[in-house]
Amino acid sequence: MTKTALVLRHVHFEDLGSFASPIRQAGYDIRYADVGDSSFPPGDPLAPDLLVVLGGPIGVYEEKIYPFLAPERAFVAARLEARRPLLGVCLGAQLIAAASGARVFPSGVKEIGFKAVSLTAAGRESPLRHLEGASPLHWHGDTYSLPAGATNLASSDLIEQQAFSFGREVLGLQFHPEADCGDRFERWLVGHAAELASARIDVAALRQGARVNGPLLHKASERMIAEWLANLEALT
Repeated sequence: MTKTALVLRHVHFEDLGSFASPIRQAGYDIRYADVGDSSFPPGDPLAPDLLVVLGGPIGVYEEKIYPFLAPERAFVAARLEARRPLLGVCLGAQLIAAASGARVFPSGVKEIGFKAVSLTAAGRESPLRHLEGASPLHWHGDTYSLPAGATNLASSDLIEQQAFSFGREVLGLQFHPEADCGDRFERWLVGHAAELASARIDVAALRQGARVNGPLLHKASERMIAEWLANLEALT
């Protein structure tokens, strides 16, 4: 019987990227639910075999400006409470943190670009170990306090909290190992042009960073998510 993966997407070009193939290979049928859909977030949060919550250029604390964040946070909270398989990337990780009662707040810096993360001892024992030697994409201005009961897996030189887990079922990634750094990376640059200009990011350097780091990152992220999914199977 085919398993289902529901993916909550906030910006169309910020999709599963390199995660898509391993998820399909693990036997999941992928279905996207997009912000702006009349039923977002859709249905029963416990129904999908896997829930993935992707990134977006807003803060989880901006519920008055973006009202969909309140039901989405409740959707994630129900999933988290049941400890059903849950993966969050960037905004998705921050929603998991907020749903667990942790604080999410502006970090005071724009961390945008390709650089390695430093894994904790727990991170080196986790699927994130595949990222050692690779430089994932960072694209955020918010951070979070480590949720109670969660394990910190990674940090960077600017931001202490870069990844966390609740057991094997829940993984939050502040950075973007999934980013497609091929030709489709241009969509990131155009889609976030205003933010890049405001933060005075060198677009040409960022584009070059994607060319240099993309091939290794793609392979490392595929191995990482494949192992995480295999660990989920071991729980059943």
